Amino acid sequence: MKKIIPILFTLILTLSACAGTSASPEGEWTLISYGDTANQTLALPNTETSISFNSDNQFNGNVGCNIFHAGYQTEKNTIKIQPIASTKMYCQDIAEQEDAILHILSEQTLNFEVNGNQLILTSSDGLSMIVLEKK
Repeated sequence: MKKIIPILFTLILTLSACAGTSASPEGEWTLISYGDTANQTLALPNTETSISFNSDNQFNGNVGCNIFHAGYQTEKNTIKIQPIASTKMYCQDIAEQEDAILHILSEQTLNFEVNGNQLILTSSDGLSMIVLEKK
């Protein structure tokens, strides 16, 4: 019995430490879908999209035509996006997708979940979502 108590104590400590951690959004991701949580819009086909969350709390990407970058901070399963800087070229066929993605990301706190090879970003009100896949 005396041998079991230290083992149980170590196991409980290990499990409680793991319970408080969440996966990281770090990495390079490609856009799968975006928009209204209940009615996602698929990413435009044949359009290069990528968003990279770097270990130095910077992220950048291209969701169709323009490039953008900003800082971010994570805490548990939330990510706070700092003001986004972006180029301003107009690309008619891609503008709607870019505007929607940048609107969701712009200066707000999002909930994030890493589920297998997907990163899901959800607005704090739960109405908007971006689904990305690991490159």
